[in-house]
Amino acid sequence: LIGDPGAAVRWGLPVVRAVVDLTLAVTLGGLLLLAAVVPQRSPAWARAAAVVTAAAVTWALGSVAWLVLAFAEALGAPLSDPAFGDRLAFFATEVEAGQLLAVGAVLAVVAATVPAAGLRTPTGAAWALVLTLVAIVPVALGGHASGTAGHRTAVSGWGLHAVGIGAWVGGLLVVALLPRLLGRDLPATARRFSALAGWAFVLVVVSGVALATTRLPDLAALGSTYGLLVLAKTAATLALGAAGWWHRRATVAALDAAGSRATALFWRLVAAEVVLMAATVGLGVALSRSATPPQPPDDADVLVATGEVAPPLPLTAARFLTETRFDVLWLVVVAAMLIAYLRWVARLRARGDEWPLGRTLSWLAGCAVLAWVTSVGPAAYAEVLFSAHMVAHMVLTMVVPPLLVVGAPVTLAVRALARRRDGTRGPREWLLVLVHSRPAAFVSRPVVAAVLFAGSIVVFYYTDLFGLALSTHVGHELMQVHFLATGYLFATVLIGVDPGAPRPAYPMRLMLLLGTMAFHAFFGVSLMSSEALLQAGWFTSLGLGVDALADQRTGGGIAWGIGELPTVVVAIVLAVQWSRSDEREARRSDRTADRDDDAALAGYNAMLGRIGAEVERRQQ
Repeated sequence: LIGDPGAAVRWGLPVVRAVVDLTLAVTLGGLLLLAAVVPQRSPAWARAAAVVTAAAVTWALGSVAWLVLAFAEALGAPLSDPAFGDRLAFFATEVEAGQLLAVGAVLAVVAATVPAAGLRTPTGAAWALVLTLVAIVPVALGGHASGTAGHRTAVSGWGLHAVGIGAWVGGLLVVALLPRLLGRDLPATARRFSALAGWAFVLVVVSGVALATTRLPDLAALGSTYGLLVLAKTAATLALGAAGWWHRRATVAALDAAGSRATALFWRLVAAEVVLMAATVGLGVALSRSATPPQPPDDADVLVATGEVAPPLPLTAARFLTETRFDVLWLVVVAAMLIAYLRWVARLRARGDEWPLGRTLSWLAGCAVLAWVTSVGPAAYAEVLFSAHMVAHMVLTMVVPPLLVVGAPVTLAVRALARRRDGTRGPREWLLVLVHSRPAAFVSRPVVAAVLFAGSIVVFYYTDLFGLALSTHVGHELMQVHFLATGYLFATVLIGVDPGAPRPAYPMRLMLLLGTMAFHAFFGVSLMSSEALLQAGWFTSLGLGVDALADQRTGGGIAWGIGELPTVVVAIVLAVQWSRSDEREARRSDRTADRDDDAALAGYNAMLGRIGAEVERRQQ
């Protein structure tokens, strides 16, 4: 029933999509190399920048062509159709698939402007990398699995998959052009890219498994033909990764002493990466072409609105603690936080340095609570029950941040990470750049942090931002990032020990804590007494048989009451820090007095003596 758009579209669309995928990967992987792997002083940096620039421009042009050809295929009309332009405008502005392609094309063009203007520093490469990652989002939202149940996992999984493939494939393609230009920097560059490729491989495997789970209705489906294929191909991929890790480790270790054989060893490393990469992608393609188990029917209203199956109701304490709605994005983030922190602690202890156990336990607790709130009970119910959403909000802003701040991750990282001495910016250098940047200094000011922490509640809940967070995946993820970030900033101002902006005096910190908590209490009371339902169209359209207004009032009580315990804990920590600060100041004063025979006190007494003598002289 659909017309033939012509040979140009039939052949051009798959070619354009392949070009877009390839150039996106080269852009992403190449920018990572420029930002953190290749020394800027090396001639290889200029070569890599030129390759990235060409790839980024091609990616941007290809994204525009993809929009045009995809519309022609959907319309079934050739490009020469007289009404093609008007219909294309309608497709790009009114149809969801067209909107995603159009936004993706615009973002690709924006991201390509930085390389096109000239890449000269790692900072410029980092900004271009951020824009490239943003441009991936619309493509992930329009992925082939994003319209099925498990929308959250499908979108996040596809985005992580694209980042992993881009860092691995694109980075390999760019680094393969550089061995002769790297010279004596070849071993260090190969070592850094090897580490990057290893993490990218893990990301590809984890996101691939997450995408496969969207086609499995439950754990019992692992016994189906498709489930067994998932298990078998996951095991095969992990075996490939282990073999690749062994080969990579041996080859990179040999590069340092290879001398004139360094280039040959480098090409052996590249060849092994190509084999591993091809096998991994091949297994993924085979899995994507396998028949999947049938999905069970579910509540259509909730599925259409949220992209997820309806959670079981009524809500009980047991369900709230155990019902899962895994968010692969946050699980990856939490896993990275845990692995990095524990590796840094192990590195310190291996060289004989100590790290307080209490800080480690606090960090582990914060990661555990973060995983729970983003992938278990609150994550399952937050989009359908306001009360569950408010629990997630309060935990993300008032429970997780203090636990993470007490862990002092920046101090640990600065002590544990190796310092780069060849002009490149590794994790340690980038961390210090971010901590001491002007934006970080601005948002870390006490008043700014307090306003973001408390004032953004009004902006969020009483505008359409709340609706976007409920109805869109991107809005939901940005909401969680905002809650966590503002809570972390505020907790850092109050009880943080990491390097950063100067912190206010302890009385000022206590006043900020009490003031913001009073604001939270006022917000909760206003919700409890309100007769107006926030986002009424959303909560009343789900058809769950829940009294939405009563649930909102419950959420108001949660906003009022759940903050009391974290506030008391933070106040206790603040009081302990205040007391220890006074003790340290007293000890410092005592040591100074011992060194100079209490010169400060002697000078003060001498001043009092002069004042007394002057008073007596005037009285006479």
